[in-house]
Amino acid sequence: MVIVTLKKIDLAQPLMLTRSEWTRVEEDCRRAIQLDHYSVKAHYMLGLALLQRKEYAEGIKELKKALDLGRGANPKSYMVEEIWQELARAKYLAWEHESTKRSWELQNLKEACEAALKEKHFLDASEMEGFVDENAKSNLEQLEALGRVFNKAAEDDTPTEVPDYLCCKITLDIFRDPVIAPSGFTYERAVILDHLQKVGRFDPITRESLYPSQLVPNLAIKEAVSAYLEKHGWAYKMD
Repeated sequence: MVIVTLKKIDLAQPLMLTRSEWTRVEEDCRRAIQLDHYSVKAHYMLGLALLQRKEYAEGIKELKKALDLGRGANPKSYMVEEIWQELARAKYLAWEHESTKRSWELQNLKEACEAALKEKHFLDASEMEGFVDENAKSNLEQLEALGRVFNKAAEDDTPTEVPDYLCCKITLDIFRDPVIAPSGFTYERAVILDHLQKVGRFDPITRESLYPSQLVPNLAIKEAVSAYLEKHGWAYKMD
């Protein structure tokens, strides 16, 4: 029977599989997806299997598919949260890999530019007797300008604070699936649904009556979060 390995896996438990077991999982997942393209578990496990082989782009693609399918079925399920955490971890690892590469390239380029400027300064100094101070000042200004240029180039890879408007007002975490209430405030979908179920049917900020059916996806914020994370991969890091 197909999917023998996949059926044995309990997603509520940490996955401690050998390389050969991950290979079997990948094979089973691909067969499962052929039978049911909407299988959340199959896309999720396939994503994890691909990440084991450091195929970040394909692994992330499968995890995104699993997350979209999971949110459509049950946005508050533990599995959606688990998928998000694995996706965030994968995106962070992919960013870290690319960031390290960019930093190395920038540093090498900066050192080459500094060496070229110093060589130019030495050659100019030999041709400008009586203007040594002016030449030294010009060289220093050029080196400082060069430093500013490279610092600017490294800004996107430097962790800072995530803007408040991209964070849920309840959890203070960056949005994953934002929804807007009639009050105009935006919340994380799973968090506000949990509040409405366990605390009461009211907006946690305005205290006005609020029902799940009144929540609408905030597509503008979702797009803004997506664009921000695409540019600042460090923001995927989970505490």
